[in-house]
Amino acid sequence: GIKWMSSLEAKFEDAKDKKPTAEKLERLRREKINRFRNKHRINVQGTDLPDPIATFDQLQKEYKIHPKIMENIQAAGFQVPTPIQMQAIPVMLHGRELLASAPTGSGKTLAFCIPLLTHLKQPRNKGFRALIISPTRELASQTHRELVKLAEGTGFRIHMIHKAAEAAKKFGPKSSKKF
Repeated sequence: GIKWMSSLEAKFEDAKDKKPTAEKLERLRREKINRFRNKHRINVQGTDLPDPIATFDQLQKEYKIHPKIMENIQAAGFQVPTPIQMQAIPVMLHGRELLASAPTGSGKTLAFCIPLLTHLKQPRNKGFRALIISPTRELASQTHRELVKLAEGTGFRIHMIHKAAEAAKKFGPKSSKKF
């Protein structure tokens, strides 16, 4: 028989029959990510960039962040990542290079400390395994303070060196050659 329908019904019928293709799903996913970035004023450049995170819980699920670090993030009162953390943490966890710019107080310290501790995995008695160089003592103190809080209970030893003579006393006279 003949089936009679309006052109509007025909369009609806056609749309129902088509299954979304992988290309279309990927395009929709990209659009969703771009809307998320625009909403949070995240500007990125580069290719094959990891998707931003919307919650700290995603770090546990997608990147297997140490449970104690996750506990410390929550204990410090961080509920939702800031825009710099949303994009910078996944980029660094993927081992990519990063040049980021964000205002003072926007969470840059946490954004690079979480991936740093995650890449180190666990403490080892192998000397210095990571080095953070700060342009001022104030910034070095702030970074040290935040890293100590974040690493609490993980076994990592966090040190701040601001004078070579003190470092020689604390770590031994051969420390500059050894490390």
